[in-house]
Amino acid sequence: MGSFGRRTFMRNGLVAGGLAGLGDLSFLSLLRPLSATELTGQQIVRFRPEIEPLVELLEQTPRADVLQVFADRIQQGTSYQDVLATLLLAGVRNVQPRPSVGFKFHAVLVVNSAHLASLASPESDRWLPIFWALDYFKSSQARDVREGNWTMPAVNAEKMPDPDQALSSFTEAMEQWNEEQVDPSVAALARNMGANELFEQFAHYGIRDYRSIGHKAIFVANSWRTLQCIGWQHSEPVLRSLAYALLNHTGEPNPSQSDLAPDRPWRENLERQQQIQADWINGKPSDGATRDLLATLRDGSPQDASEKVVELLNNGISVGSIYDGIFAGAGELLMRQRGIVALHAMTTTNAMHYTFQTSANPVTRQLTLLQNAAFLPMFRESMRGRGNVGSAKIDQLSAADPGAPEKAIESIFDHVSNDRTKAAEEVLGYLDAGNSASDIIDGARRLIFLKGHDSHDYKFSSAALEDYYHISPAWRNRYLAASVFNLKGTADRDNQLTERTRSAFQKSSA
Repeated sequence: MGSFGRRTFMRNGLVAGGLAGLGDLSFLSLLRPLSATELTGQQIVRFRPEIEPLVELLEQTPRADVLQVFADRIQQGTSYQDVLATLLLAGVRNVQPRPSVGFKFHAVLVVNSAHLASLASPESDRWLPIFWALDYFKSSQARDVREGNWTMPAVNAEKMPDPDQALSSFTEAMEQWNEEQVDPSVAALARNMGANELFEQFAHYGIRDYRSIGHKAIFVANSWRTLQCIGWQHSEPVLRSLAYALLNHTGEPNPSQSDLAPDRPWRENLERQQQIQADWINGKPSDGATRDLLATLRDGSPQDASEKVVELLNNGISVGSIYDGIFAGAGELLMRQRGIVALHAMTTTNAMHYTFQTSANPVTRQLTLLQNAAFLPMFRESMRGRGNVGSAKIDQLSAADPGAPEKAIESIFDHVSNDRTKAAEEVLGYLDAGNSASDIIDGARRLIFLKGHDSHDYKFSSAALEDYYHISPAWRNRYLAASVFNLKGTADRDNQLTERTRSAFQKSSA
């Protein structure tokens, strides 16, 4: 493909309202396009004997050959859901979520992000994120081999509780942080409990502690969203990996017998949640309340943040206005310090918002709100350990005129590479002028395909671009503007995966 810089960006017909020409991805037409029906899992994949050989194929194929091998399989009829299932199952079987639910384990965490990128892309582009994830799995697998070559063992069937005892055994194990007990218990749950009931159990513990800077909540949300596509017949190994990850407290004493900082907001919020009034869900929108919460998130403690949420709910403020403050607070952290911690404030908020939307348990939903608010000051303090934290305020970002609509997107993504504050101001000016966000979102996603090098490029972009639509119109433009502090620009270094994918597709169709 060659270098994809400013001239190519202009030459490919980049105009407001149409970004389909961004980047030469015509080679993807060599494979059949992916329909929306296939991606959403309405044709749910059933467990078949072919899945285990396909997982073994991914495990055993060298990284240099994996794109070609899977391009050939897709040409022969392997479905999108089978490839997605293969990615998730190979990840949970081969990559240990220790010592942190992050690092090499992003091979698992990023599967749903790649899936979301595929969902939101034009039909012609939808295989690219999946091929990126295939390649990324191989790099994570190699790292796991270097670090001890962990493999998930078979469940100890002799220790599995009876179906009617599985839930109590699982709950006891999670409360006591008992890894030996939780594994057979969760296997019994997966075989006997419905998907919605299982989600409620894992959602409760996924938001429990701040360890791994939010990756536990992210793993819960991403696992559920991926299983909805690939089919719940694959849930047992995924849930075993998930339970193992949620009990991670490497290097610390048993949290059930200790008073550790990552657990303190949870214990306090279990009591604070009981103060929330019964009609909490009937609140009214209030921009003033959003700004009030945002001010607390800037300077307050985790306790202050949770107490402010209780106060707002009991004063009749809507959950939407509270989440506007949380989303804005997460975006503001990224404006103040680009880096790994701040971007996880946004991806964790995305995951916890999914938990809030998906749970049917009012207590879990209330605890999610309280924990999400408490986590942002914890992210803020974690950022201080990594250097200077700026003073930018998302509600004081100025809007700048990016020029004529046909040049505006070009200007924005040029500035993403060399002046992110200017890019953010131009995004705000472009959107406040009434232009569609879809051009910016489509351009940002295409640039991830062409220039993304790290799992966080996919995780962050999928979360931030999705959450634009979860925020009220009064705040969403500023949130999208803040996201450019971790997106890709036209002058950023190209990745080599697009060219490798092109070569694999062309060979498979020859």
